Amino acid sequence: MTTLAITPETPVGAITDALPGATEVFRRAGIGFCCGGDEALAEAAAHNGADLGAVMAELKALLARQGGEAPSETPALIDYILLRYHDVHREELEWLIPLARKVETVHGDHEEAPLGLTEALVALAEDLDSHMVKEENVLFPMMRAGGHPMIVHPIAAMRHEHDTADALLRQVLEVTRDLDLPVGACRSWTALYTGLRKFADDLVEHMRLENDVLFPRYERV
Repeated sequence: MTTLAITPETPVGAITDALPGATEVFRRAGIGFCCGGDEALAEAAAHNGADLGAVMAELKALLARQGGEAPSETPALIDYILLRYHDVHREELEWLIPLARKVETVHGDHEEAPLGLTEALVALAEDLDSHMVKEENVLFPMMRAGGHPMIVHPIAAMRHEHDTADALLRQVLEVTRDLDLPVGACRSWTALYTGLRKFADDLVEHMRLENDVLFPRYERV
């Protein structure tokens, strides 16, 4: 979790460089961040007619959402996974994919451009959404009902799909050279890799939490 302190004096660029999702907040507010990132948040909001209080509230909500520990009780753990990972993955991919497309388009002639990133992210997003829908509509309701003798089969399928998602995530990391930013990368490129790093870490922890904590509770039933 970033330790960035967000105040009206914090430069817009410093926020986008450190806080995944900030670029989407600024985009909705009409605040530019790529070339005018040295401007203080309050000044940028005033220049663009944005509500400073509302923007700061959204940014601080992003910060707060990165923290917290998974609860131990099973129903609460399922709720946590749905809110902390399923909802967040979908939300982040909605802005990561267009941002990846922008970086590929603008910097496609750069020797370190992440060519193929958009395609890899779209493939991961489609696979992950299908996987999460199965958990939401089939597996998690079975778990909430106390389990079932046949529950080991959908769990095995979800474990296999985790392996597929992991392979697709490795493709994302491969085309970005493990999210290694080139010297002089613009703020859009920096924000993209900052967001992808957080997304990748979240996805790995999401799958670990299910594989190592949640699923074994029902495989032993």
